[in-house]
Amino acid sequence: MNGQTILVTGGTGYIGSHACVELLTAGYQVVVVDNLSNSKVEPLRRLEQITGKTLQFYEADIRDKKALTEIFDREPIGAVMHFAGLKAVGESCRQPLSYYHNNVYGTMVLAEAMAEANVKQLVFSSSATVYGESTSVQYVEDFPLGAINPYGRSKLMIEEILRDLSAADAINGAQSPWKIALLRYFNPIGAHESGLIGEDPNGIPNNLMPYVSQVAIGKLAQLSVFGDDYPTRDGTGVRDYIHVVDLVKGHIKALEALQGEKFKSGGCKAYNLGTGRGYSVLDIIKTFEAVTGRKVNYKIGPRRAGDLPEYFANAELAYKELGWKAEKNLDDMVADTWNWQCKNPQGYV
Repeated sequence: MNGQTILVTGGTGYIGSHACVELLTAGYQVVVVDNLSNSKVEPLRRLEQITGKTLQFYEADIRDKKALTEIFDREPIGAVMHFAGLKAVGESCRQPLSYYHNNVYGTMVLAEAMAEANVKQLVFSSSATVYGESTSVQYVEDFPLGAINPYGRSKLMIEEILRDLSAADAINGAQSPWKIALLRYFNPIGAHESGLIGEDPNGIPNNLMPYVSQVAIGKLAQLSVFGDDYPTRDGTGVRDYIHVVDLVKGHIKALEALQGEKFKSGGCKAYNLGTGRGYSVLDIIKTFEAVTGRKVNYKIGPRRAGDLPEYFANAELAYKELGWKAEKNLDDMVADTWNWQCKNPQGYV
């Protein structure tokens, strides 16, 4: 429903900013809410440059009910894409209360403000970390849930809250029921092909791809590979990496689905967003070297506590019900990461 106004929480962040590009390109109006705690406002200027369109920005925290209420009063918001939250697994183990307060409490305040404004369409940024241990390495949406760190548990708690909200509507016979898509990401990497927006971590990157690219450009000296004795094809951990542009296109498809026949009576449903194949850490390094022609210095270190040997997505449900699948391959992901890194060696400055 082009022309509709979408509220994007965390819209200055890595995934949120790419989502704004796709929304504006598809003809939606965009309102961004972000407290800038882990991002900068510069991506908004650049995404307006990419799209030739403008958006509305509010510097506010999703835990601030008064601020959210004022935004819903002022803007004709029809649906919400919710990206705002803390997202580093290691940090969540050191600072669990911050994660529960930001992610869980923040979402509860957002949901209250949405309900009061009668805006009940929500696309939620969840994570593959909600899954528990499984005998299969390819994760399907109905696998057991059981996150093993505070970050994952915060996402799982939010999923449960949103499922409860949707179920309550069914019990109460709500006239305008909640329509919620829970999108479980695997490992987003890459950047917009323009090189104008990309991943800009504060300090030392927590994720593999930005670390690799910063080693390749000389910003960091060496990559530590956590373990080479896993029962995988080359001994290093295997994950499902997905191009960030493919990922956010999945959000557009989910938004369209919420407004279609499938969610006509409301509901809350989870979808995996991944490529459906796994790449090892050494696959990433070798592909990076082949695509860029740059050497990536690395050393093998001990395993990291809590890391699984291998897992990747089964994304068939998203294809079947949302009409979405990943289009870009690992070479594309690497090329776009390197383009962003070369054009922005210090990130957004």
